[in-house]
Amino acid sequence: MPRTNSAQPSPTGPVRLGPGSHSALRPVAVDVADGFWHARREVNARTSIPQGPGLLESAGNLHNLRLAAGTADGEFQGAYPFVDTDVYKWLEAAAWQLAQGPSEQLESDVDRIVSLVAAAQQPDGYLNTWFQLVKGGERYQDLRWGHELYCAGHLIQAAVAHHRATGRTELLDVGRKFADHLDAVFGPPGSGKKIDGIDGHPEVETALVELYRETGERRYLDLAGYFVDRHGHGLLGGEAYCQDRVPVREATNVEGHAVRQLYLLAAVADLATETGEAELRSAAERLWQAMTTTKTHLTGGLGAHHEWEDFGDPYELPNERAYCETCAAIASVQWSWRMALLTGEARYSDLIERTLFNGFLAGVSLDGESWLYVNPLQVRDGHTDPGGDQSARRTRWFRCACCPPNVMRLLAALEHYLATSDDDGLQIHQYVSGRYTAGPVAVRAETDYPWHGTIALTVEDTPADRPWTLSLRIPRWCRDFRVRCGEETYDSPARDGWLRLERTWAPGDRVVLELVMEPRLTAADPRVDAVRGCVAIERGPLVHCLEQVDHPGGGLDDIVIDTTRPLAVKHRPDLLGGVTTVVAAGRRRHIPDAGWWPYTTADDPARQDGDPVELTAIPYYAWANRQDGAMRVWLPTS
Repeated sequence: MPRTNSAQPSPTGPVRLGPGSHSALRPVAVDVADGFWHARREVNARTSIPQGPGLLESAGNLHNLRLAAGTADGEFQGAYPFVDTDVYKWLEAAAWQLAQGPSEQLESDVDRIVSLVAAAQQPDGYLNTWFQLVKGGERYQDLRWGHELYCAGHLIQAAVAHHRATGRTELLDVGRKFADHLDAVFGPPGSGKKIDGIDGHPEVETALVELYRETGERRYLDLAGYFVDRHGHGLLGGEAYCQDRVPVREATNVEGHAVRQLYLLAAVADLATETGEAELRSAAERLWQAMTTTKTHLTGGLGAHHEWEDFGDPYELPNERAYCETCAAIASVQWSWRMALLTGEARYSDLIERTLFNGFLAGVSLDGESWLYVNPLQVRDGHTDPGGDQSARRTRWFRCACCPPNVMRLLAALEHYLATSDDDGLQIHQYVSGRYTAGPVAVRAETDYPWHGTIALTVEDTPADRPWTLSLRIPRWCRDFRVRCGEETYDSPARDGWLRLERTWAPGDRVVLELVMEPRLTAADPRVDAVRGCVAIERGPLVHCLEQVDHPGGGLDDIVIDTTRPLAVKHRPDLLGGVTTVVAAGRRRHIPDAGWWPYTTADDPARQDGDPVELTAIPYYAWANRQDGAMRVWLPTS
């Protein structure tokens, strides 16, 4: 559904702060009018989201709701007890899309599916088709694996989004009824509640905070706090996998299932924001620092292990076996955004930028019709793909289809992750072409970012009688920048990642920010064994990779890069929808024939021979969009 020119972004997005919140910054919506992210969101609106109902129908998700409502016959369809969440995430995506402008077909699809959800809900508010249909109505007997509260969380988030985007209450009524049921059933010892328990997959916690923000009902916030506090007390066997080994306030590193950990920590940030509790804020800051310094891939991807979808140990960052689930990238963005709002620090938006352009965006094909569940940093020559959800080849849908509708909802709501305001002015976190509005202030931006580093800003609305501050994030990757206000060069240095321009502005005032965007070679911390002796190619916020299709005559495993030769930039409007590539010098090594033994002495001259080859590095987000073959991000230097 393309945007109409008259459409305005929803005034409130996935995060709306409560009236007494302790945040440093307030989110504002941005009208994304053109450029890179506008194009990706158009694909999401025209192709990905409209396909949702048909895919949910063919996978059986909607059939299950009809069964639960008593309007169809048959058997439960789906491999997992949490398939309802695919419906809820799609509904959230569709709601944010409807906030962009009307669509008769999308509105009809949403109304139809909301009615299905409401009909499937039981009188006391409970809703989970797996337990209603397969388990004979048995409830909360398998909190570790059953995901009943996880499903409730996604339903509540969809309900809040639908209400904020449309003003209608049908789905919000369903979400509140389920939340009221949970509040009546779950609570700490001595509370008189039936169950002292937590879900094996955090999600309901941050949803309950947002429901509190939407309704003003404090008990939803208190219930979220209870669930967060009870993690780490052995209610699920004390396993790190489901964040039950140690309480959040005592934790020193992220661990276990990556998505579960990140959803929990997003709720920790939410609670710290709403309650002002210093201990929760300190824990969130400490764990974010530990994650970024020891467990984050260059792409922003998270999760080292295919088994248990786990973080792994510090500095355990493999390439071909990197898991880097698309949902983990989304959860990282959600958590970091809440940390940016809470603290006002630019580093959180630095990670958001890296993750959005790389670890997240790789999860959806350029045409919006196929997906990656896992996002490795290398596919070896002769790779035998296992298929299924853990495939390194793009797939139309998954048995565990959590990632596609998750991508849809983040892209549809992206305008709410780009800018903030405070009492001093406007802060631009991410650079897009469009209109940034905060109260009486409006700034128009024009940019071809990330292909070029020029961002031209024009003040369109401003108070005439008082100064305010325009704050521009200077990305951590940027080694040099220049800024001009009118005809004057502004020499204010960036502090803590922000360039702050304070003055009494007038309509028509222009600021031009030039971020010098030279290609660069990046090396990892030497404790990352998997990439020792390797470099990666980056330019601006984009990580680049080699694909076999661009390097005929062999695979990629025998290629090394020559770090003594300069990197060149080449724009390719004919390639992958139009990308800027980085060209490097390398060679294709001669691999000595060692017979039956693949090892030689380290000083074997044959190991140093090789034919020159030109290396073409494409943006990582665009890999796996042409033909199957090898791919790699990290390149050996010798």
